[in-house]
Amino acid sequence: MIKFVNAKINLGLNIVRRREDGYHDLETVFYPVGIESGMPQQPEPFDDILEVFIEKGKDTGCRFQFMGRRVDCEPEKNLVVKATTLFIKTYFDKEVIDDRLGLVNVVLDKHLPDGAGLGGGSADASFTLMALNELMDFPFSESELTRMALRLGADCPFFIRNTPCFAEGIGEILHPVEIDLKGRWLLVVKPPVYVSTKDAFSGVVPTHPAFDLRFLTYLPLEEWRGKVVNDFESTVFPKYPELSRVKESLYEGGAVYSSMSGSGSSIYGIFRDETSARECYRRMQSTDTGVWLFKL
Repeated sequence: MIKFVNAKINLGLNIVRRREDGYHDLETVFYPVGIESGMPQQPEPFDDILEVFIEKGKDTGCRFQFMGRRVDCEPEKNLVVKATTLFIKTYFDKEVIDDRLGLVNVVLDKHLPDGAGLGGGSADASFTLMALNELMDFPFSESELTRMALRLGADCPFFIRNTPCFAEGIGEILHPVEIDLKGRWLLVVKPPVYVSTKDAFSGVVPTHPAFDLRFLTYLPLEEWRGKVVNDFESTVFPKYPELSRVKESLYEGGAVYSSMSGSGSSIYGIFRDETSARECYRRMQSTDTGVWLFKL
């Protein structure tokens, strides 16, 4: 079974409170991007390619093969391997015993940038769970898969739904929202900068947001600038001013709205038309910066 794994962007991200467990509650809108990547109407790839198959009659386990963009991560720490291991354990706990599950082979052809705030690793893990669930004739419901995904990461439950959602809590409490950006053009820029989660949260002061992202669907895209904000920019941009310059360059290039996604370090711009988007795309390209352009 082959799955094409898309990414997400954050449309606004507010840190609203610090929890007693040390985590932070946030509010954001997750928006899936790259779903049609590789299709005739969207030829430029912006997804990972995941192949999952099961060898019957062999001892249960996971054989993992990594291809494409290299990620500095030991195989056993890769979220795809963790997702496979979790599925196997949960499956046998549920079924008690079942000889239909053999050796799980997973091949991940990585194209999405890591450390970009685009949820690539989380998406890989969730798509692995969904692929295994399908291969095993759907032993788990969507809600069960979602609970499983949460054990792998706060962003993972979103990719089980993979539709625009308002998220709260640590990102795991999801509410579908009707936000449609189809027809717009998205330019994603990933400079050679790595922002650790610790650095992103360092100095963040939780506050009640001036604009409630629950109402984003009622706010025209042309009015998002200055109202729909990512709180991480206040701590990340002073440490990595090149990210702030990318955002300004996207606005100067004609973006209607621009923001950092997640805790960085990718910056995206949403454009009304292809002409301005492609012109900005050409100007943003460089040898050490990843730049992707596609129609939403």
